[in-house]
Amino acid sequence: MRTLVSDARGAVSLASEREGAFKIQRPSSGGDLLQGSSGDYGSFPVARRVNSSHAVMMDDSMEEGNLAAYQDRPRTFPTMRSKTYTPLIFRIFMGINVRVLFVLLLFCFGAVFYVGASTSPIILFVFAICIISFLFSIYLAKWVLMKDEGPPEMVQISDAIRDGAEGFLRTQYGTISKMACILAVAILCIYFFRSTTPQQETSGLGRSTSAYVTVAAFLLGALCSGVAGYVGMWVSVRANVRVSSAARRSAREALQIAVRAGGLSSIVVVGMAVIGVAILYATFYVCLGVDSPGSMKVTELPLLLVGYGFGASFVALFAQLGGGIYTKAADVGADLVGKVEQGIPEDDPRNPAVIADLVGDNVGDCAARGADLFESIAAEVISAMILGGTMAKRCKIEDPSGFILFPLVVHSFDLVVSSVGILSIRSTRDASVKTPMEDPMAILQKGYSLTIVLAVITFAASTRWLLYTEQAPSAWLNFALCGLVGIITAYVFVWITKYYTDYKHEPVRMLALSSSTGHGTNIIAGVSLGLESTALPVLVISVSIISAFWLGHTSGLVDESGAPTGGLFGTAVATMGMLSTAAYVLTMDMFGPIADNAGGIVEMSQQPESVREITDVLDAVGNTTKATTKGFAIGSAALASFLLFSAYMDEVASFAHTPFKQVDIAIPEVFVGGLLGSMLIFLFSAWACSAVGRTAQEVVNEVRRQFIERPGIMDYQEKPDYARCVAIVASASLREMIKPGALAIISPIVVGFLFRLLGQYTGHPLLGAKVVAAMLMFATVSGILMALFLNTAGGAWDNAKKFIETGALGGKGSDAHKAAITGDTVGDPFKDTAGPSIHVLIKMLATITLVMAPVFL
Repeated sequence: MRTLVSDARGAVSLASEREGAFKIQRPSSGGDLLQGSSGDYGSFPVARRVNSSHAVMMDDSMEEGNLAAYQDRPRTFPTMRSKTYTPLIFRIFMGINVRVLFVLLLFCFGAVFYVGASTSPIILFVFAICIISFLFSIYLAKWVLMKDEGPPEMVQISDAIRDGAEGFLRTQYGTISKMACILAVAILCIYFFRSTTPQQETSGLGRSTSAYVTVAAFLLGALCSGVAGYVGMWVSVRANVRVSSAARRSAREALQIAVRAGGLSSIVVVGMAVIGVAILYATFYVCLGVDSPGSMKVTELPLLLVGYGFGASFVALFAQLGGGIYTKAADVGADLVGKVEQGIPEDDPRNPAVIADLVGDNVGDCAARGADLFESIAAEVISAMILGGTMAKRCKIEDPSGFILFPLVVHSFDLVVSSVGILSIRSTRDASVKTPMEDPMAILQKGYSLTIVLAVITFAASTRWLLYTEQAPSAWLNFALCGLVGIITAYVFVWITKYYTDYKHEPVRMLALSSSTGHGTNIIAGVSLGLESTALPVLVISVSIISAFWLGHTSGLVDESGAPTGGLFGTAVATMGMLSTAAYVLTMDMFGPIADNAGGIVEMSQQPESVREITDVLDAVGNTTKATTKGFAIGSAALASFLLFSAYMDEVASFAHTPFKQVDIAIPEVFVGGLLGSMLIFLFSAWACSAVGRTAQEVVNEVRRQFIERPGIMDYQEKPDYARCVAIVASASLREMIKPGALAIISPIVVGFLFRLLGQYTGHPLLGAKVVAAMLMFATVSGILMALFLNTAGGAWDNAKKFIETGALGGKGSDAHKAAITGDTVGDPFKDTAGPSIHVLIKMLATITLVMAPVFL
């Protein structure tokens, strides 16, 4: 028998195993250590961790603090489904003969490149970069999956998390796909009865063609957004256990695996967004005979892509809502009963909600964020293409393809520079050499700095290549400076969010200090910190929009009347600059939940304290990177929404056959539309947070019930029913996501249609379009501020708790820690449900108004 001996307070004994069971007996004297001899625990998965504050003596078989005997012992964890599930598309591919599959893939690649060659050499370049990036992601996948998964107990926990995540995502996407099909039918009907623009009439693009094109784009955008989310989840549920295992050896190796796993997901997400828009553009170009006599001009083609952005936004909104409700309801339920009422550590295996909590990290943070950033890039690319085409048309530029396809090239280079940044993060060459633990945030920051430097170089090269025109030879330099403004904005946004959410800086430390005087002061300090954190980002956005607009305005590009026309395109270029490192930023975001899951697996499998310390540091850094990514996302959403708003006004002018350049909020109906837009943000946020609260109540009641009806859980004599909590959270989150999601989709359509009828009655034909424009404008402004407040306050509360858990202000179990847990619980739905959903909401409002514009006229 191997024995773990502590001080006089007790001992832990790993008894001889019998069918996976082990025996534990409490020490006769007080203390928190357990000693083995009596009490059969059947197949309960884990033993309690030895208190690290006591001296520990180990025999020779326990090298480097790893309890070999303990780790080799088989454990039993619940399976969330009865058999392994493989998605239908994979089952179809696996059933095809390898040679036939190879021929089909070759044919598809040939067709894609043929369509690209028939469109533009720029499209060919984009296709080539995206395919190379996908090959790089395959390399990253093989590299990550080659790493060991650790001892059996880690694998069993990871399998339980994977099964729960895949099961929920399958059900959630099934629900979303049904809603998407219903909406596609509605769009088809609307477009069959809508009016057509003069340009469409002259090009022969009838109502039916326009309807089918928009619906096809919508469904493709929804499909790609769903795949992006699934890829994020697929990676994270396989990487988490490998990070846990690597943490037993070195912190740097664990960091490298987490970053490369996040990089794999981000490269696929960004690559899919870019190649999806490129394929759609090239297909429409060839099939509709664009630029041939009597057909559509290439400058009008980007308007047909709006459906793609709407489909991506639609799926991303429901993925973010459902995943956010799932992850935070499980987290709040687990914390309130486990940590506050029962006094057990985070991710303790005795907590019945712990598996649901770990599953939530994957479906909420990985899958939802993947769909979110996919939608961000798709919306930004399409809006910039629309503005580029409009400007090229007004300026009579001979070859407008460079201005239209510029966003695709920028994001192609994003894939290249972000890949270099990901590869720059390496582990130490000799893992056996123990070196002091480096700050993971500093390592990630170095990779980000390298990515930004490369992005500046490639962005300047792209502007010279594509935006040079004889009409204004120096215009490309102005637009390069616009891109530099965007890149600096992104960097400053990341720094500001880091300042307000990292416990190395004063705001979070002051928030932690407020916890020492009680729960109420913690909440007051957190709310005030969140409100204050909106000021600097808004100032930065304001400066960047005005700077980029004037740089574009003074570029030298003028229309037929001699009026400058490059202002709006300058803001579009700045937005592209901000998102020119999107793949690396998403990598940092995906790193967070992977590290969080790894920490949970380490805690549940009862690894030595030194291993948990490594994953705790990675988890704290992950909280900061998640918060910085949300700040980055809301900044890019603000710029993208500004572009989409401009595109909406251009589209209304095309349909109405009259100029539509200004919206007068002094008109009562228009002002009311603005009020309704602001109200929509607050009501949506309220419903999202209350959905988390109601679901969390169900989890709290279930966890309390299990602790009461199974008192042996606390003494490891009975197993918690993990699957019951998973089932409760999954069904409740799917039910609760419908109401706020429907509010976001239906509101602008109903408001626009009702005020259109009022306008027809009062003799104001454009009233519906004006009211929707005001609603969109006010909702964007309110949404930016609300999202900044929710994201930053939630992230600060979380890291204030983490700071206290490092030993500050009394450490774990102190009154300050309990107050900080309350703040973290309040901040959970802020930062992971309502806040991120608003990013998607304000962009979806813009895309839905673009698609539904004919309803308002």
